[in-house]
Amino acid sequence: MGMRWIFDGHIAGIGTESGLRAVVGLWQRSPFGPFADAMVQLASGRRILLAPTAEIGDLIASVYNFDETRVLDVAASHGGQWLRVDAGPLRIRAAIGKRTRLGSIARLVPGPVAVHPQWLRAISPLAALLSPGVRTAGAAKGGREEYYGVTDLHRIDSASVGWDGGDAGPLSAIRPEVTFGFSSVPPVPSLARVRTTVIRFGG
Repeated sequence: MGMRWIFDGHIAGIGTESGLRAVVGLWQRSPFGPFADAMVQLASGRRILLAPTAEIGDLIASVYNFDETRVLDVAASHGGQWLRVDAGPLRIRAAIGKRTRLGSIARLVPGPVAVHPQWLRAISPLAALLSPGVRTAGAAKGGREEYYGVTDLHRIDSASVGWDGGDAGPLSAIRPEVTFGFSSVPPVPSLARVRTTVIRFGG
């Protein structure tokens, strides 16, 4: 029997014309309680994790690939129409738009099914066709398996993104894909309602 970690909350994916791409996790339920983290990939390809504690940073870095981890205050919140992120050098103010077509489809799947690893393995090839770069199941670092169960998806219509005190440029598609793990986020900036399950077998 393996170990299982479940993170329940939201993931925001944002791209900018400068080439900076950010993936922000806002977790309402997790083994660490509520927290937020941010993964940033610069135009150079450098991947930076912004984590609120060393313990959380160590776990995330054991699953994903980064060139650098910074432990600092990560404040992230969202309402029906907005998203705010303040995490050291990263600042995001975003406007959340309407539900996407994929979000409407996701809501048709019963909740327990939508987040079940067996279902997510089965639909992963379809997810890749509907949203290039996206996988719902795959292999992570350290012999782990990881599953993304998305139950809703909204567009991000506009955003102001700052990095290291400068303007990262207008909102743009997430291109090229981020390379933290086996899956990117949808290419169109969006906020997903998601349950992430990480399983490590053998202890």
